[in-house]
Amino acid sequence: MNRQNSAKLGTRFIAPILICLVSAASAFADDLVGRATVIDGDTIEIHGELIRLWGIDAPESDQLCRNSDSDLYPCGRQSAASLSAILYAIPRPVTCTPKDKDQYGRTVAVCLLGVPGPDLGQWLVSNGHALDWPKYSQGRYEEAQRRAEKAERGMWAGSFVEPWRYRECIRAGGRPAACSDNPEPPQPTGSPDQVSARKNPL
Repeated sequence: MNRQNSAKLGTRFIAPILICLVSAASAFADDLVGRATVIDGDTIEIHGELIRLWGIDAPESDQLCRNSDSDLYPCGRQSAASLSAILYAIPRPVTCTPKDKDQYGRTVAVCLLGVPGPDLGQWLVSNGHALDWPKYSQGRYEEAQRRAEKAERGMWAGSFVEPWRYRECIRAGGRPAACSDNPEPPQPTGSPDQVSARKNPL
């Protein structure tokens, strides 16, 4: 084999390797890495970028749940406090791999606490501070949720309304306390004639 053919053959082998390396570098460059600040139970901030944790849904900041004694408690704030606690207890940079953008412009990402490290979404679901959101997760955290429910961790120790149903109730005009217990849309008030008139205006 002459030198010219050897050079061509070498180029054929090296080119795909270089492409793979460049692709890997590009994917890594897209990751968001840094110290995270907690915004709420499923949203963090890194270097000014708001990041929504992918595949899970935590109670809203003003949402209430009921504990094992059926007393109301601010489960939304507790979820956020629990997320803050693990970030404080394990002071490592958070690495977030973006998957999408949501309707509010936030980056939706899978975030690890250190590399390798726990998936923050899975940790929240495993400890009952958030729910697997099958609409987006394709069941990725389903098993973690089953274990949390069986062990009655976090929200599973009492009763709660799924965060997505709670938001629907709030958007329909409900109040936080009412939507936290009964997420059905509020019914019109007034006499039957007045309600009928609102439903069927002349």
